Amino acid sequence: VQLQASGGGLVQAGDSLRLSCVASGRTFSGYTVGWFRQAPGKEREFVAHITWNSRATAYTDSVEGRFTISRDNAKNTVYLQMNSLKPEDTAVYYCAADSRIIAGLKRRSNAYNYWGQGTLVTVSS
Repeated sequence: VQLQASGGGLVQAGDSLRLSCVASGRTFSGYTVGWFRQAPGKEREFVAHITWNSRATAYTDSVEGRFTISRDNAKNTVYLQMNSLKPEDTAVYYCAADSRIIAGLKRRSNAYNYWGQGTLVTVSS
């Protein structure tokens, strides 16, 4: 499956953005999808994930209550709605997918075999 992330941009603190991750090449409905981010000089970190049927989602503590992950399998798309953005949210955001992830590993980047190219989010203070 090929993933294409988009929706990043330059915004001010407190603004909102919605990232999209569009899949192609294979049916997307059976895949867990995660969003990760990497800030300059830092390691890639988990942001959120959603199961194939949207029954379960999870977030890293720093975005809980501000970000919402959702998906539309009919459109082969997963979204990350980001509200109340902060300068520390500045990073390249990547979407990732895999169909075979053990429940306890969904926050680990090395559990995902398919990755999008990343979209840059810059939040100014």
